Amino acid sequence: MCSLVDKYNIPGPRYTSYPTVPYWDINTFSLKNWIGSLKKSFSESNAVEGISLYIHLPFCESMCTFCGCNKRITKQHAVELPYIKSVLKEWYLYLNALGSKPKIQELHLGGGTPTFFSPKHLTYLINGIFLHAEKAENCELSFEGHPNNTTKEHLQALYDVGFRRVSFGVQDYDEKVQKAIHRIQPFENVATVTKVAREIGYTSVGHDILFGLPFQTEEAVKDTILKTKELLPDRLAFYSYAHVPWQKGNGQRGFNDDDLPSASLKRKQYEMGKKMLSEVGYEEIGMDHFALKSDALYQSMKNKKLHRNFMGYTASKTQMMIGLGVSSISDSWYGFAQNVKGIDEYQHLVQEGIIPVYRGHILQEEDRVIRKHILNLMCHFETNWKSETMYFNDLEEVLLRLRPIEDDGLIEITDHKIMVTQKGRPFVRNICMAFDMRLQRKKPETQLFSMTV
Repeated sequence: MCSLVDKYNIPGPRYTSYPTVPYWDINTFSLKNWIGSLKKSFSESNAVEGISLYIHLPFCESMCTFCGCNKRITKQHAVELPYIKSVLKEWYLYLNALGSKPKIQELHLGGGTPTFFSPKHLTYLINGIFLHAEKAENCELSFEGHPNNTTKEHLQALYDVGFRRVSFGVQDYDEKVQKAIHRIQPFENVATVTKVAREIGYTSVGHDILFGLPFQTEEAVKDTILKTKELLPDRLAFYSYAHVPWQKGNGQRGFNDDDLPSASLKRKQYEMGKKMLSEVGYEEIGMDHFALKSDALYQSMKNKKLHRNFMGYTASKTQMMIGLGVSSISDSWYGFAQNVKGIDEYQHLVQEGIIPVYRGHILQEEDRVIRKHILNLMCHFETNWKSETMYFNDLEEVLLRLRPIEDDGLIEITDHKIMVTQKGRPFVRNICMAFDMRLQRKKPETQLFSMTV
């Protein structure tokens, strides 16, 4: 395994989209053609499957130094209501553009720290969203909770407006690691919020765990997973820390590159963790995700309905996702659009009645076909081109790039089909890179992505 790690540990995308953001054609993008792509998608999909909604709530009271998200650090909670009013204003701008009532299949609150906001303000936000929208029959509402500040009142208020899934950011329980990433979070805090969520009635409680953090050892990962087994969350994200300190605005400071585990140690951490999780009943879902068989994410995988977008893996697929709030990314299937990253600029634009998009990409036909292949690989570990609609001109070139990967036993290529082997699952990002024609045609001159291992 170590030799494969050495060979395949290269910078590569996580493929929450294709094309990836650095390869968007921003020069031909405009707000007008973005809205056109949105209307087209809405007319095709709203009545059938509804839409997804992601809301970015960017405020945090302190900086976590492992975090690469867009956030603003403040203890001034007076920022809450003006920001929520701006998000609702942006939502109404989209409603006006769409022209009819959307059916929401999935809604997720991310951050930042969504539980920075008071229960009262979060309730106001969700009620405002659904004031002019229909809730789908099996609508899934979820949010990211910080174990240190998610109160029973938060959990109850969000439950009362329809939330049934919550994910708590755990990262690691080792004190030295927590100090390095500035996330002091005792096990007792996580145990308490997990218990309270279940008592209230949440049907899916998730934990996020990282490996490859500064000063993290195999023993630390083992201890974190043993503690996780005590609480038995319904689903887990167990993924590699993405070290991207060159990206503007992230907080990855306070430790040196030398403090990070080597690639081979990271892979040992992952393999050990995966084995331990399997022994207690967790099933691997896509890349770096695990769920109990009772969880909707596992059922979705078994039914070949697993989907991946800018929110990560989701149990239900919608063709269209609108991102609200600063830096959020929207996806119409035919195009992507990202909001401005500055909070002041964002609030100013929406108050002026302008949808606050600053860059995006309209997908070409080849983009859409390759996107389907990459989605298939990321969600189902296989793809095929039996249908003419899945063929594209450079497919033979892709297959040539995949031959060495096949020789290493990571995939099996048969007539019109590729299957990722168990051995190859840790390297699915590398396999997807062979399909990434925009990356292959223009190799980056500087490092754009985190390492694949």
